[in-house]
Amino acid sequence: MILELSVILVNYNGIEYLDACLKSIEENLATINYEIIIIDNCSSDDSCKFIKENYPKINLIESKNNNGFGKGNNLAVQQSKGSYLLLLNVDTILQNNIKPALDYLISNKEIGALGINMLSGTKKYLQAAGKFPNFINLFWMKKAFSFNKEFISGNFSNLIYEVDWLTGSFILMPKNVFEKINGFDEDYFLYVEDVDLCKRISDLGYKRVFYTSLNYIHFVGFNKKKNKMLIEGFQLYINKHFKGIYKYICHGLLKINQTIKKIKSRFDED
Repeated sequence: MILELSVILVNYNGIEYLDACLKSIEENLATINYEIIIIDNCSSDDSCKFIKENYPKINLIESKNNNGFGKGNNLAVQQSKGSYLLLLNVDTILQNNIKPALDYLISNKEIGALGINMLSGTKKYLQAAGKFPNFINLFWMKKAFSFNKEFISGNFSNLIYEVDWLTGSFILMPKNVFEKINGFDEDYFLYVEDVDLCKRISDLGYKRVFYTSLNYIHFVGFNKKKNKMLIEGFQLYINKHFKGIYKYICHGLLKINQTIKKIKSRFDED
């Protein structure tokens, strides 16, 4: 039997999330022929012990280094056997059977990546897709999510929307597309690697789509202290995808954004 799907998880000290995440996979992928591959990025908690004792059938890769998100995914995908990939964060809980989304992806060969609706830990709508970086949204990052009012409110009138990029906490995609772009760019350690991945998928002519009828919970780990890494990720993206005077303009606008955030954080501290 051909293996349909490889679920790829990158773990780093995520033991508190693992059981709920893995149970939700078992419940919502029951009608799919799948495997789970977890790469552990040298966790200092008991993640690996927990997986071995409670989920012995999972393919667990124990890395001696913290590879970051992109490289971790790449290493895991190298061992995958499925025709399609589900790149999933460990701090997530699937809320629905994802078979309809997988079937849609299989039936539409022009699609290179598919995402679904993201909810917070309290089940509030979170934006999970955006526009590629440009001189406007690098200055005002909220504009990166402003496709239309529906993406702001989470009240969607259509099942499918074409988008620029999808958050890396849930990306369903054909394995052959992942291989064509050589996976994640490992120059990114954390943040913006998902935007870069979708940009390179776009450059090959594949669509990125948002499938609105399915949900997952994501206990979002971002906080203001990690803003520096986000800025560094966008700086790397600008260097890789922009040229000439436009590249320098975007760097300048990103610098202004960074300066404003620093000023605001000082006032917040006061």
